[in-house]
Amino acid sequence: MASRRMETKPVITCLKTLLIIYSFVFWITGVILLAVGVWGKLTLGTYISLIAENSTNAPYVLIGTGTTIIVFGLFGCFATCRGSPWMLKLYAMFLSLVFLAELVAGISGFVFRHEIKDTFLRTYTEAIQNYNKNDERSHAVDNVQESLSCCGIQSYTNWSTSPYFFKHGIPTSCCMNSSDCNTQDLRNMTVAATKVNQKGCYDLVTSFMETNMGIIAGVAFGIAFSQLIGMLLACCLSRFITANQYEMV
Repeated sequence: MASRRMETKPVITCLKTLLIIYSFVFWITGVILLAVGVWGKLTLGTYISLIAENSTNAPYVLIGTGTTIIVFGLFGCFATCRGSPWMLKLYAMFLSLVFLAELVAGISGFVFRHEIKDTFLRTYTEAIQNYNKNDERSHAVDNVQESLSCCGIQSYTNWSTSPYFFKHGIPTSCCMNSSDCNTQDLRNMTVAATKVNQKGCYDLVTSFMETNMGIIAGVAFGIAFSQLIGMLLACCLSRFITANQYEMV
């Protein structure tokens, strides 16, 4: 019996070391998800407000998930150092929930990547038709046109069907040079052609969003499958510790 305990201890020590290393890496993934969530809110917020027909909480979900993972990553290190079977089982259970949640998020992101063009075409067309320069979507349109140096959907001529055009002309966010752009010029399509950006925003935005959604989905898949390693280590360590305690009794 004593020899079996001596044989089990190196295994427990090895598993503890591996699980602590894993928990630290897991904690790092939480920091990454938190950073991606903040980045998504600050960088992609404008595009998401146009692409989503309703407001989306995706960046906040990433921020919340990242924060939770950071907390449980620390919990995993504590549970491993304490060698508590029930804590390790709780940790393994949490990892399984994170695995499922991230798997669903990754699949959703992949599907969304393929649906993005039709959704954006519809919502961006609506945003141009309802453009008034004051509401959230109007600001989003301006931000997109200014940051990507584009105008309209396929081209600047799309603005000719917008009610805003008949009163104010093409929005100033389309101008190549704001100092050389006035309302009178923007009301005349012939003159405006020499003042505004020629490229439409549709191809530029969908390409940008597809690239970044693909990255986010890939990260989610990678992190999700890494949880399987943690689940296996936590369950094995809990089992060995429980068996070792039983043999000591």
